[in-house]
Amino acid sequence: MNLPGFIARRYLFAKKSHNVINIVSGISAAGIATGCAALIIILSIYNGFDRIIRDLSDSHTPDLLIQAADGRRFDPAAEPLAALRSEPGVRTTCGTLEEKVYLRYGERQCVATAKGVDPDYQQVTGLQDYLTEGSFTLVDSTGRPGAVIGRTLALELGLRPVFLTQLEVWFPSRSAEISLLDPFSALHREVLEPRGIVSLEQGFDKKYVFVPLATLRTLLEEPENVSAVEVYFAPEDLSRKGLVPAAQQKHIAAALGPGYTVKNRHQQNDTIYKLLSYEKIAIYAILLFIVLIISCNIFGSLSMLVIEKQADVKILESMGADRKLTRGIFVREGWYISLLGVAIGTAIGLLVCFLQQQFGIVKMPGNFVVDAYPVVVRLQDVLLTVASVSLIGWLAARLARA
Repeated sequence: MNLPGFIARRYLFAKKSHNVINIVSGISAAGIATGCAALIIILSIYNGFDRIIRDLSDSHTPDLLIQAADGRRFDPAAEPLAALRSEPGVRTTCGTLEEKVYLRYGERQCVATAKGVDPDYQQVTGLQDYLTEGSFTLVDSTGRPGAVIGRTLALELGLRPVFLTQLEVWFPSRSAEISLLDPFSALHREVLEPRGIVSLEQGFDKKYVFVPLATLRTLLEEPENVSAVEVYFAPEDLSRKGLVPAAQQKHIAAALGPGYTVKNRHQQNDTIYKLLSYEKIAIYAILLFIVLIISCNIFGSLSMLVIEKQADVKILESMGADRKLTRGIFVREGWYISLLGVAIGTAIGLLVCFLQQQFGIVKMPGNFVVDAYPVVVRLQDVLLTVASVSLIGWLAARLARA
């Protein structure tokens, strides 16, 4: 029989002669419960935002991105790039061309990044799921070129697909001489029909305008070259994390040689993913520090309990109990207070997360891709929170009776 634990459990729920001890113990348990619940809720909300950001990023990020190691443009038909389509699991490859261009729509103008894509692109990208107006049709049935533009750029230009005004895309000619009498003669111009508006996040929406690859090649005087080749795999050939298996990525990189770089989705968005991880660690550390401060209430609770139970301690010592046993009683008492708070806090945290997931009680302010705060509960976060707060409670109880 675990005598210290048995006595500590009796003390935990027994009525004290001084009501202030019950109050302080209750405050200690409530504080730890609040901290534990806050950790679970905030980490789960953070997981929700993390998933949304990754989904938005992955919607326009290819499974593999191949670029020239020196940053220059290259011919996608050259060997060994032409052999990529025969790689196991590869669904399609898309050549893309990017360049800063000048846009004019009616009386308004701005600078944006034009991304030229081939016809296969709109079949494999997830961008059509984020259209707010129009369709992701860059070339219609008659062969006329069109454009799909980011929402922020569209607002800046006052552009909508239902308007009849055409979008003008300008870029300096690489061969024409600049004339002081007619500077515009040194510029190439393409006129495109606005077909759709896409919205992911502000950085993307104010940067890109999508145009047919052939149109952008004509504008830039690049008859064959591309900026990158995007490789898309069949979903069943990707790893559990949605990434191309590392062995296959290394095989493709080795086949292409040192003249090319091959990046998976994480490597393409390395800064975003690292930032998300660091922010989560920082949030966890701050909340855990708050729980550490709250657990200091255990000192006061145990000190008053020791004073009240002096008669019980003397009885136990007269029966042969040593200092280690009596000290263990109060250490366990303090830890049980913490565990009680952990149990209550975990239950409250999971309940709040469940209600938010099912009913979206707390709404998102402003215009976001979701109406309510997103929540994703992960078992490892719950276990880490329970283990961390329980450890803090045990250390606080040990130090209180040191």
